[in-house]
Amino acid sequence: MKLSVVIPVFNEKTTVEKLVEMVRAVDGVEKEIIIVDDASTDGSVAILESLQTKYPDIKVIFKKVNKGKGDTLKVGFQHTTGDYVIIQDADLEYDPKDISKLLRALAEEKVDVIYGSRFSGSYEEMSTLHYFGNKFLTMVTNMLFGVMLTDMETCYKLMPGDFVRKLTVESSRFEFEPEITAKILKAGLKIKEVPITYKGRDSGEGKKMSWRDGFGAIYSLIKFRFFS
Repeated sequence: MKLSVVIPVFNEKTTVEKLVEMVRAVDGVEKEIIIVDDASTDGSVAILESLQTKYPDIKVIFKKVNKGKGDTLKVGFQHTTGDYVIIQDADLEYDPKDISKLLRALAEEKVDVIYGSRFSGSYEEMSTLHYFGNKFLTMVTNMLFGVMLTDMETCYKLMPGDFVRKLTVESSRFEFEPEITAKILKAGLKIKEVPITYKGRDSGEGKKMSWRDGFGAIYSLIKFRFFS
C-alpha cells in the first residue's frame, strides 16, 4: 500500500523541518510526502525550498495567494497518487508516530476510513474553549448523521485515495473538517476511531483557529447534511 501524506503549511518555520523528518521516519509503508505552502511570509518558503533540494522525492507546491487550509488541502489532494491519503499538520500538535496506529487499524478492521481521536487517547495543553468547541461540534455531527464519533475535528483522517481525488472541496478555511466528515458519511463510508496523542499550542505559538471558526463549522455541517 502507498500512503500520501499531505502537509499544509502557513508560517510554520519553527516546526516544519522537524515535522518532515518525523514523517519520513514513519516506517512500514511506502510514502509520498506532499507539502503545500499557503503563501507563508515568515521564512517557511526558504526552509521548504531547502527540504525540496535535500529530499527530491518530496513534492512541494508554493501557492502565490493565501486562501486558507481547505484550499491548501484541495491543492494537495490533486497531487496525491497513494492508495490512502492522510493529512498531517505542520505544527507538531500531532505526532507522526501515531500514523502507524491508524495504518494498523485499517489493516485489522473492515472499515473505509480511520480517524485519530484525541479524546479517546491523550491530550495536553488544549484550551477550555477548544476542548468544549470540539466536543460540541462532534456532538452536532453525531446528531445530524446518526454516528458515534468522539473527535470530528481531528486532523488525522486516513481516507481512500480514490475518494479524496474525486472530492470537490468547497471550504477554503477550517470548515474543511466538517465538510469532509459530512461527505465521508454521506458517501456511506464507515469510520473507525483509534486513540492518538495531542499537544496543543496557543495563538501566541501560532495557533490559527479561533472561536469564530466554530460558527463556520456548524454552518458547514448543516449545509452538507441537508443542502449539498
